[in-house]
Amino acid sequence: MTQLQSAEITEIVTELSRLTTGLYVFPEIGERIAGVLGDALSQGRYHRAGDPETLGRLVTADLQSVNGDGHLRLKFHPHAIPAEKEDGAVLAELARAADLSLGGIPRIERLEGGVALLKLAPIIFPLDMTGESLNAALTLVARAEALILDLRECVGGHPYTTAHICGHLFDDPTHLNTLYDREEDAEQQFWSPALVPGPRFGGSKPLYVLISKATFSGGEELAYDLQQRGRAVVIGEVSGGGANPRRGFTLHPHLEATIPTARSINPVSGGNWEGTGVIPDTETDPARAHEVAHRAALAEVARLGGDTPSAEEARRALRGRTEDRAVSSDDRL
Repeated sequence: MTQLQSAEITEIVTELSRLTTGLYVFPEIGERIAGVLGDALSQGRYHRAGDPETLGRLVTADLQSVNGDGHLRLKFHPHAIPAEKEDGAVLAELARAADLSLGGIPRIERLEGGVALLKLAPIIFPLDMTGESLNAALTLVARAEALILDLRECVGGHPYTTAHICGHLFDDPTHLNTLYDREEDAEQQFWSPALVPGPRFGGSKPLYVLISKATFSGGEELAYDLQQRGRAVVIGEVSGGGANPRRGFTLHPHLEATIPTARSINPVSGGNWEGTGVIPDTETDPARAHEVAHRAALAEVARLGGDTPSAEEARRALRGRTEDRAVSSDDRL
């Protein structure tokens, strides 16, 4: 990788300042951030960076110094990114991530008691990229008595795909989110669809969502949308806190400017999770969130399932866990 020249650094930071001023969703903050970049540039702070990775780290720290927006970055890519001005880098990154994660469905499993576990990571991909894999997974878990949706490693996602997933988790069309776009000065609503391919898990069976501090952006939106509508119990730790959707601009073969140009408005809370993260209903170490959710799901299946095979299995599992705890307690005496 070639070293950056002084004129090249000036050009990159100047263009980033222009994009931030013109597009950042909060105009006044965008101007303040551009001022921070301009001061640092004139003081020679960035010219001490000899390579793109170091420049990206220095500039990102300054971009986020005003309001801590985790989507606002000069992002370094170890692989060369497409020269297309807008969103070329993220599309290439998504394609690689989809290939390495079975289309964003790295794990699907039946647990004791008829409980299904569906892990979405690292991204909730656009439907035109991985829709077949997602629909197959959602169809498979539709028969479960309860569902655990694992978003602990989900760092982003597409709002249309989020709405599509929610279509399988609600019985009726439901208003999930509204995006305000600064450039268009307009709002766009996102609803769960009335029709989905295949059977639905539905809007009444127990649903648990696992999150961690790594959960970010589109992963947070899915958790937040379900929580605010009272559809799911969220378990884990406070998530990363990125609610402002971004656009990407290639400024160098290894550097992408990511600029939030919109903000989320939840129809229930009237706000979003920017800066605060999604607050879990049950806070626990994310490493234990799976166990906590499964036990809660077993209890619900046992309570609601009557004499079904899954309910009987859930009761046996709960009795076994109670007996195991009793034995462990006796061993400590």
